[in-house]
Amino acid sequence: MDIAGVGEIFNERLIDLDMKSVNKREAIEELTNSLYKEGHIIDCKAFVDDVYLRENEGQTGIGNHIAIPHGKSDAVKITSIAFGRTKNDLAWESPDDEPVHVVILFAVRNVDKTTVHLKLLSQVAMALADDATLDKLLKTNDKTEIIRLLSQEMN
Repeated sequence: MDIAGVGEIFNERLIDLDMKSVNKREAIEELTNSLYKEGHIIDCKAFVDDVYLRENEGQTGIGNHIAIPHGKSDAVKITSIAFGRTKNDLAWESPDDEPVHVVILFAVRNVDKTTVHLKLLSQVAMALADDATLDKLLKTNDKTEIIRLLSQEMN
């Protein structure tokens, strides 16, 4: 089976550029609800619980106002990514102790948890290593551009 890249598991309906969340839990739940509405997860509570299992293992805030929480879960029907941005300062454990404004939530089926999960994380991590990309993710209102920025193959 060919492993999908970010572009194939990410769509504009899973991008929210005006999240209402005021804290970490609300942000995770808000993005989880988007995944549920799209039919990508079958049980919101079970998925959020699995995300928090991972959160307890170590920080998912990566600095520069971005967090990449992820859940590997039997509640996930289709491995996918939800992207959210808020003007609110979300308190989140991260290396620079800065508030988070962009949350990229990975929802990974348990059967995909090794290969697909690592490929997606590494693709997004490479995109986030670029300062120009980070800046655009914090500012652009073009959902197609967000998908393109996170999908770019870095050389």
